[in-house]
Amino acid sequence: MSSARLMCAASGDDADMLYATHFYVHDPMVWWEVRGKTHLALSPLEIDRARPVARVNEIHGLAEFLPPQPKESSSASVILGVAAKFRIKSFLVPAQFPAGLMEKLRSQGLRVAVSDQPFFPQRTRKTKEEIAALTAALHVAETGLRRGIKVLKASKPDKRGLLHWARSPLTSERLRAEMDSAVLHAGGVPANTIVAGGEQGCDPHERGHGPLRANEAIVLDIFPRHASNHYYGDLTRTVVRGRASEALRAQYLTVQEGKRWVMKQMREGADGTALQKQLIERFKSAGYPTEQRHGRWVGMFHGVGHGLGLDLHESPRFAAGKLFAGLSITVEPGLYYPGVGGVRIEDVVIIAKTGVRNLTKFEEELELR
Repeated sequence: MSSARLMCAASGDDADMLYATHFYVHDPMVWWEVRGKTHLALSPLEIDRARPVARVNEIHGLAEFLPPQPKESSSASVILGVAAKFRIKSFLVPAQFPAGLMEKLRSQGLRVAVSDQPFFPQRTRKTKEEIAALTAALHVAETGLRRGIKVLKASKPDKRGLLHWARSPLTSERLRAEMDSAVLHAGGVPANTIVAGGEQGCDPHERGHGPLRANEAIVLDIFPRHASNHYYGDLTRTVVRGRASEALRAQYLTVQEGKRWVMKQMREGADGTALQKQLIERFKSAGYPTEQRHGRWVGMFHGVGHGLGLDLHESPRFAAGKLFAGLSITVEPGLYYPGVGGVRIEDVVIIAKTGVRNLTKFEEELELR
């Protein structure tokens, strides 16, 4: 009898399963690793599609682990059949393993332990193949953002300062639809694209709603998933259709300088925790403190960035400790002050021994004329 590693999930929802199999599906599959070999059990609906592409040593049908006339073909029944056939008495599972399934397996005498470490720690260091996939995903994001910029440049303000495009009011919802449509045509899957104008841009996760106005900040944050390779792109720019106020322009230039400064400090071994604190202090020294005013946060009250890959927000966060070569991470400083507006600028970089490789090619342009 031996122990094994086990996952049960749909790879469309679980990045570890997708990483392990390179096979995208929306129904749960059973993956296990025992005696140095990896296995995948899945339904007849998917098995023929999986055979030429799934990166495992052996592919199995679910029926292989069930009796001839099973009363049920649940994941628990399949895993119990796997344990019996491969003489497995204990499984190590990832932290996201379903709690109910774990209890069912334990009730049948299997030992199931939850790993306190990442199941695939190598996910944090991107290979050349993965960097190419990220670059392709970023190209999709750039295509969506470029459509948004084009529409904004073509829009015109009315006497009240409300933007109009193609003979209709230009709203956050309408501009988001244009950006998301461009993403779909470019081979991506959009999700929750942010188009937040004016005061809405002072809340970093506000998607945006209602009319857009001339001469005020509009935060455009787009993070689609590539439809073929399933990696995420992530890109943010802040723009103004018309003229920015002097206060907004100064705030924008401060964020822009902060992003450039922190990217110059980033390399293998650099301390992300210290760099984030230093950046916030630099903003404070420039007249942009991070604090609470009238019950809400202002300044830079989110992290500098996060890991990016098969998950939109991967470990580690920028401020989690030392940076290391091969890490793909966003760099997205922001400053948010009601009455002036929100500003965020975001690129994606790969950490190298002596610096960073910036995968983002999109220009930074505040005023759109």
